[in-house]
Amino acid sequence: MKVDLKKLDSYQAKQGVFRTLTVPEYSYLAVDGEGDPNTSKAFAAAIETLYPLAYSLKFMSKKELDKDYSVPPLEGLWWATDMSVFADNPDKSKWKWTLLLLLPDWISAEHVENAKQSIRLKKPKLSIDTVKVIKLNEGLCVQTLYVGPYDNEGPTLQSMHHQFIPENNLQMTGKHHEIYMSDMRRTAPDKLKTILRQPVK
Repeated sequence: MKVDLKKLDSYQAKQGVFRTLTVPEYSYLAVDGEGDPNTSKAFAAAIETLYPLAYSLKFMSKKELDKDYSVPPLEGLWWATDMSVFADNPDKSKWKWTLLLLLPDWISAEHVENAKQSIRLKKPKLSIDTVKVIKLNEGLCVQTLYVGPYDNEGPTLQSMHHQFIPENNLQMTGKHHEIYMSDMRRTAPDKLKTILRQPVK
């Protein structure tokens, strides 16, 4: 039986509804970078590096561990040194980001290193050593499902940050988190589904 990681409770969200939930600690494949995701070569390179590793781990898991799973959706942490250029007055050239792919809890650091070594041999041009494994424990969060072009998220974020969160006696703590539930290469911009998540206290 193939495990679908998108069915985890922390990947459930509805459009127009701000949901408060506690997100458990997860492990991720991660690549750090900065700059406008629409023009940054580093952003494209990060995606091109993450997926071969993720699929190598998936096939290894199925063959060696007899545990098959769907490669989860791409995720991203987003922030800026001056947060005023992020949500309220976006200047994407100053954005910093970490791209993420969720790891099943049975995949170990040793599995990841073995997969990286295999990719070094098969695809030496990939910057596989830019990929690291991180643990993220976001805890209490607010999230919602946004449908539409990425560049039009602003009003939804404004409602989350300046209405729902303060009205519920919460404060923002961690980095803005996005989960891309649609394949951006095959989905029309107005139909893109993205979970918007904000850690709070």
